[in-house]
Amino acid sequence: MNEAVQTIEGWYTYHDFRKVNWSAWKAASASDRRQALDELLSLSREFADDAKNKRGAYGQYAIAGHKADLLFLHMRPTLDELNEVKARFQKTRFADYTTDSYSYVSIVELSAYLAKPGVDVDSDPYLQSRLKPTLPDTQYVCFYPMNKRRQGEDNWYMLSLEERREMMKSHGLIGRSYAGKVTQIITGSVGLDDWEWGVTLFSEDALQFKKLVYEMRFDEASARFGEFGPFLVGNKLTDAALERLLQV
Repeated sequence: MNEAVQTIEGWYTYHDFRKVNWSAWKAASASDRRQALDELLSLSREFADDAKNKRGAYGQYAIAGHKADLLFLHMRPTLDELNEVKARFQKTRFADYTTDSYSYVSIVELSAYLAKPGVDVDSDPYLQSRLKPTLPDTQYVCFYPMNKRRQGEDNWYMLSLEERREMMKSHGLIGRSYAGKVTQIITGSVGLDDWEWGVTLFSEDALQFKKLVYEMRFDEASARFGEFGPFLVGNKLTDAALERLLQV
């Protein structure tokens, strides 16, 4: 049996993609829309306050295309807290005007080899910043789930630990070449959702998502073993921008 790579886990993560029922929203009275929007903005401010006080992380985004209209991205220390976040949104008036087009549950994950021998993960500032991240304050976001292939000769899990580590080293070099252009947060979802990992990218230039993912296609770890789910891309929403988006 091949050796499994040990991982270090951080915050649980919930990508909540929503479609707005625009017909119902436009048909609602101005006062009903105002109440629903005020309640949503109040909840948004509470989530943002949690993030400022390091009780989790929160971001809200407008999604391009027809897969979704909005993304609410949450991180919390426990799965229970993520369920509480979900329930609080579902109880709002605004939730009645939306449908959950897609969601993804995972947990921030790092390979254990990033922790140097003798380092206490719980007290190391660098590792803690990676495991309990502050979401980058960039204009654009991109999310996609992925698996490592398990077919015939291209079975990632039948490779030795050394082979996998060497391939991921090459893979990581490409990612590091985009430092300052793209920030990524990798979340593990084996046993938590339908895919094995979720990848969330942040940038000030959405074109960098295309360039990074395309370049990685030629790396062996992706070319032979990468399987990718849907890509969803969008832009950051301040509360003011969210209010403008929902104005009728």
